[in-house]
Amino acid sequence: MSLAIPSLAPATLTELVDALVERGWYLGEGVIDAELCRALHDELEERVARQAMHTAGIGRGEDHSLRRDIRGDTIHWLDRTTLPQRHYLGAMAELQQELNRALYLGLFEFEAHFAHYGPGTFYKKHRDSFRGRANRVVSTVGYLNPDWGPADGGEMVLYDPEDERREVARVRPEAGNFACFLADRVPHEVLPTARPRASIAGWFRRNASLNGVIDPAY
Repeated sequence: MSLAIPSLAPATLTELVDALVERGWYLGEGVIDAELCRALHDELEERVARQAMHTAGIGRGEDHSLRRDIRGDTIHWLDRTTLPQRHYLGAMAELQQELNRALYLGLFEFEAHFAHYGPGTFYKKHRDSFRGRANRVVSTVGYLNPDWGPADGGEMVLYDPEDERREVARVRPEAGNFACFLADRVPHEVLPTARPRASIAGWFRRNASLNGVIDPAY
């Protein structure tokens, strides 16, 4: 594989930072390199075919549980073992540097996993972190699905942080599209998908270790 190292355009970085400041979320089309999307999609599909994904749960630590009535995806954490993974994580490292430079967020690391939704699955409305004890600061989602049509469903819906009943945006999970939002502020959900749906969910984290207690814990 001879992928060019992907880079987020300076204009994209500026637009993304401005959107986070103004409204707490950003949506962009064609942000992720098309060749990289294809390579990541192929990698995910290969893992699905050999049943090398894991059922996703909700909660952390002792509160972790499997609730298919709330969340139906399977996941695999990115571990840098393949070239496409390293290139995607390299692009996210650029974004982390820009967020820290422009917004002084003190982001410590980035974690991400493949997410695969089979037909009929969904993820009900939730936030990725809780105010006041959040080490997940900024959430990201990169989409990998080629030729995604309106009838395929699976959109991610973003809601107003001040009124969770009010929808503010929908994200079509088309390859190259990218979403970024404040983890503890923006409620969101994944609508039921009519066909297999592939993405990479990620979080920029702040190091919240205190008095010898390690956080992040993984």
